[in-house]
Amino acid sequence: MAAIASVRSALAQVSLLGELSSLELDELSVSLRRRRYRKGEVIVVQGEPGSTMYLIESGRVRIAATSAQGKEVILALRGPGEFFGEMALLDGEPRSADAIAHEASTLLLLERTDFQRYLEARPKLAIRMLVAISRRLRQSTRMVEDASFLDVPGRLARVLLDLADSHGKQTDQGTVITSRLTQSELASMVGATRESVNKWLGSFQRLGLVRRDGSLITITSLEKLRKRI
Repeated sequence: MAAIASVRSALAQVSLLGELSSLELDELSVSLRRRRYRKGEVIVVQGEPGSTMYLIESGRVRIAATSAQGKEVILALRGPGEFFGEMALLDGEPRSADAIAHEASTLLLLERTDFQRYLEARPKLAIRMLVAISRRLRQSTRMVEDASFLDVPGRLARVLLDLADSHGKQTDQGTVITSRLTQSELASMVGATRESVNKWLGSFQRLGLVRRDGSLITITSLEKLRKRI
């Protein structure tokens, strides 16, 4: 019972499942497997068969695409209460991206057959799933538009604002992005070289838009940074 209660508590933090009752969460909990991943450990690989959805209990996972030459482009960072791998539950197609533990993470694994059976009995949950997928598709469309129409500082500003929205913590100094990213990782998200991103971060800092403390970034003015897009 303690294990089920622990899983139920983790499930309650997942926005997709926010409207389920305690009884419904308990019913879903018995279908889940908990697994821990070390920092840097590969969770799923782009192109491999997929039949599992992952719910993040703790830690952070980066979703990325990797070229044949090994170059990684970070598409998103997912944290506690978020999920990934949902497309495989719906269409059974190969994975569309890699997923790597950005830091030590604990995930809850849900198999396709279990979730489909669960959805069939709860159409409202199916609708919430469609809404979540629609939002992610819109985000992907915007990323393509940004890559086409925004310059490097504009893309950098967008990425920082997105990170502040999903991984930000309010402090007296501003919004701290709690996910520590190397300059190479940040450059991968922006779609630019590390040197270019470092140059524009320095420019943002001189303008008073951000502060840097090693790999920790604080946005001192969200409104001013939005104007840079």
